[in-house]
Amino acid sequence: MSGIPGLRGAEHIGFTVPDMEQAHDFFVNIIGCEFVYELGPWIREDNWFAEHLNVDPRSVIRRLRFYRCHFGPNFEVFEYESPGQNSTPPRNSDVGGHHIAFYVDDLDTAVEHLRSHGIQILGEPTASSAASAGQRWVYFLSPWGMQFELVSYPAGKAYESDAPVILWHPANPAQ
Repeated sequence: MSGIPGLRGAEHIGFTVPDMEQAHDFFVNIIGCEFVYELGPWIREDNWFAEHLNVDPRSVIRRLRFYRCHFGPNFEVFEYESPGQNSTPPRNSDVGGHHIAFYVDDLDTAVEHLRSHGIQILGEPTASSAASAGQRWVYFLSPWGMQFELVSYPAGKAYESDAPVILWHPANPAQ
């Protein structure tokens, strides 16, 4: 077996937002995540931020909030103040580009929910093909421009018809 010994999966995804209150409203009231806790602010007079987080040592973590999002990984959301901070979210095609995909039971209902809250939907839902046949998806942007995706495949995806099923939960590590 290769890789990190004992790896079970993704526990949380961390990212930075420009306005914590705007992000809180988005994640709790529009997406439906559960707010768990808040920490901060953190200011360091040493090189700890550079050594441990790879950010400018003069950075300030104004706030950090943790959100639970149903059955997926948790979100660790930062609001930084940092010299030379880039405030433009990367596109998928940029190095470090990314998106977070949410699984939904009914894609069309979920898209209408986002539209009713003024969320920008990128194009129309698209049906996948080949190995992902059975899936429909659509991208959307948060109010600050971060990319997200909705996906749904209620009857499964083509590649899952012969893939092994792996179920694990941290509360039952013996599985």
